[in-house]
Amino acid sequence: MPPVGFLDSRDRGQALESRQADSTYPAHTIDMPIDHFPDSPRYAPHTNATFSQRYYFDSSYYKPGGPVYLYIGGETSGPSRFPNLETGIIQILMNATNGLGVILENRYYGESYPYSTSTTDELAYLTTEQTIADNAYFAAHATFPGIEGNISAPGTPWILYGGSLAGAQTAFSIKTYGHLLYGGIASSAVIHAVLAYPEWYAPIQKFAPQDCVTSINNIIDKFDQIVAANNTKAIKEFKTLFGLEALTDNRDFAMTIAFPIGGPMNYPTNTWQEINFNSTYGSRDFFYFCSNVTNPDAPANITAIDTVLSHYTHGRPWTNLGNYAEYVKQTLLPLCDPGVPIDSTACFGTQNQTFYAEVTNSVARSYLYSTCTEQGAYQVAPASGPSLISRVLQINYTQQWCEWAFPPGKYNSIPSTPDLSFYNHYGDFNISADRLALIDGNIDVWLDVCYHSNDAPPRYSTDLHPEYLIAGAGHHWDSYGILDVEAEPQFIREAHLWEIRTVKKWLKDFQRWKTGALGHTEL
Repeated sequence: MPPVGFLDSRDRGQALESRQADSTYPAHTIDMPIDHFPDSPRYAPHTNATFSQRYYFDSSYYKPGGPVYLYIGGETSGPSRFPNLETGIIQILMNATNGLGVILENRYYGESYPYSTSTTDELAYLTTEQTIADNAYFAAHATFPGIEGNISAPGTPWILYGGSLAGAQTAFSIKTYGHLLYGGIASSAVIHAVLAYPEWYAPIQKFAPQDCVTSINNIIDKFDQIVAANNTKAIKEFKTLFGLEALTDNRDFAMTIAFPIGGPMNYPTNTWQEINFNSTYGSRDFFYFCSNVTNPDAPANITAIDTVLSHYTHGRPWTNLGNYAEYVKQTLLPLCDPGVPIDSTACFGTQNQTFYAEVTNSVARSYLYSTCTEQGAYQVAPASGPSLISRVLQINYTQQWCEWAFPPGKYNSIPSTPDLSFYNHYGDFNISADRLALIDGNIDVWLDVCYHSNDAPPRYSTDLHPEYLIAGAGHHWDSYGILDVEAEPQFIREAHLWEIRTVKKWLKDFQRWKTGALGHTEL
């Protein structure tokens, strides 16, 4: 397992900008019911207990009568979302409409844990339906010190925003609690659950520098050939070139050399997903990786490695293998502490059942549980065609972590594979709700489980059911800003202006909605 542990590859960019809470946004808490569904057999035996759920708010733009913008925290701590109050989408919308901005930390993340540990039984309440029920309960019960009057829902327009997993939770919240929550913007919302998700690599194949893509595809093809032939001698020689011969499990090795590309599930350096129009929050790691792999001026001792294994491939060179191996040795290997075995879970190994069963509360454990029970989307190599990661990386690799991490408890056990029905029953690709805006980026690695997936049907955008696909944008890029919308790159600028227009149209009809005079016809 990488030194940084599991990271949610759906939303790792925000996790990387995590910062300590400071006096700018002091933490508040609400007593949240652990179990919102006392009649559901899914959560038996039930509990009447509550837990302290953290939230933060910014009232610097607020004027009485303004809306409340609830940023759904997602799979990270509340403070890591502060940029969205400071310069991002919530700041943009607050400024445009005299609104109040709030960040709600998700249950089982940050410091909002119902229990002191995360056993399989204690994680039973970490489900999509419990999480979105938190959002509705919070909107109806939250208080904001210093703000006069009652601004809870539905008396005040509450508009949710979330990106990635939190985007899906935003969409599901509006779909389920539309009588209470006035509207929502779901950005890069992973609304479609699927077990295997090789499409994660499709935008990289299509949009990344093609000399880099071709080099990696060809090297992986050759590696997979020697694996298919069970040529153990060649496999060991290949691993040795990367300094990773100690990784006896071919899948651990394949994942490690895939870290600069991404996944499956976790990676210690930034990837395609972490590029961003805003350099404050983005990273050029992926492009540094590609420029190193394709370096035409590499020294002779590096380029000579390209032919070291040629006798295994009928004399054909492994073009840029030397560059690839050198990058891994110079960038990834130093991440392991000196003296730590390469194949240990403190470095790049994963084959340690005891390690995964550790019940300490953590982002890693919470996210893995949701993946294993409801969300799926295991990152795997495609069944055919070019591949940036080895074909040894398949469903069983991720599934074994699930089984090791979450042995059956007294009351709760995980399914043999994720039960996708809990997630997809909200509407899947056809999800629709009044005042639910769905916005995506067309170079996002998660695009094909989002509203604008290549597998989704075409739809018309309307004021009541708006949608937007941002050209050249990645994972919820619209959540970021620079405090000057007009100075932003054109497609991000126009997306933000569209979001402002959309919300303003909604707000004009709030009083009619509040009194029940607004039906479900098009605005």
